[in-house]
Amino acid sequence: MKRTSAAICLFTLCATVLFGCVPGAGSAQEPPEKTVGSPIVVGFSQVGAESEWRVANSESMKSALSEENGFELIFDDARNEQENQIRAIRTFIQQDVDYIVFSPRVETGWTSILQEARDAEIPVIVIDRDIQVEDRSLYTAYIGSDFRREGETAVRWLESLMQRRGKADRPLRIVHIQGTVGSSAQIGRTAALEAALERNPNWEIIAQELGDFTRAKAYEVMGAILEETKDIDVVYCENDGEALGAIDAMEEAGLTCNAGDGVIVISFDATKLGLTYCLAGKIALNVECNPLQGPYVADLIRRLERGETVEQIMHVDETAFDSFTITKEMIEGRGY
Repeated sequence: MKRTSAAICLFTLCATVLFGCVPGAGSAQEPPEKTVGSPIVVGFSQVGAESEWRVANSESMKSALSEENGFELIFDDARNEQENQIRAIRTFIQQDVDYIVFSPRVETGWTSILQEARDAEIPVIVIDRDIQVEDRSLYTAYIGSDFRREGETAVRWLESLMQRRGKADRPLRIVHIQGTVGSSAQIGRTAALEAALERNPNWEIIAQELGDFTRAKAYEVMGAILEETKDIDVVYCENDGEALGAIDAMEEAGLTCNAGDGVIVISFDATKLGLTYCLAGKIALNVECNPLQGPYVADLIRRLERGETVEQIMHVDETAFDSFTITKEMIEGRGY
């Protein structure tokens, strides 16, 4: 991998003088980690700081790619603008970093900048949300969630709940609050709900609005929906922020959010705040979207530094929580 500082070059020269003439020196050993004097320089473009989940994701990256762990992290907050991310990645290329990592705002529009990175021989790692490019060799790896599987977990749980209650064939009126349109999280979670609607003709989406993964926007659109109707069985929110905003609006309108005798709220992320609402019964199901991806990235980079072949798609470990089985101890044991 490339290193740009004169100090690093001097370190390399000294190492050659000291050890190059010793027969077999280091030949049977694993290459040393790049630590003091030779950090692995990583440029990271974070999509924004729009939610508790996103903040946890950033902190995980900063912790794992720390100076103590042998890295130099250049962090950029794109403020939820793809143009800012492209500009940041181009700057990383100009800075001749060793690796580029980014969490894309949307799936498309990355081909040109990834080609620039490949021309500069800088490996690119995509995290959190995946991208769509014709030539998938333009990036080294994707580390993140399987969003379609998350959505399937949610709708299968809802189907099972309706069956247990003997209501599998009864009409189900659903409000769908989507995340950022075009992001892989939105695409996967929406696709799972749409597939469930095809399986269950008695399910009906009575309103579908954009919440942009934020509490404020979801509160706004849910309030507008409630002016039209309060006959709602399920609210399917594509992250915790949206779920909290929707719950705020429904409670102000006099609705109860509870899987037992109220509106069933489904959410994704499983942040501590979201799980607190789940424990209180206000969120019926919260499907985990694990933000602690920093250690996965650090491990992948170390493997690449050792010359290992790595898989291109790596899904992080995730689970789900419902209001019937969650406990306070489960929440307290969480890392975010």
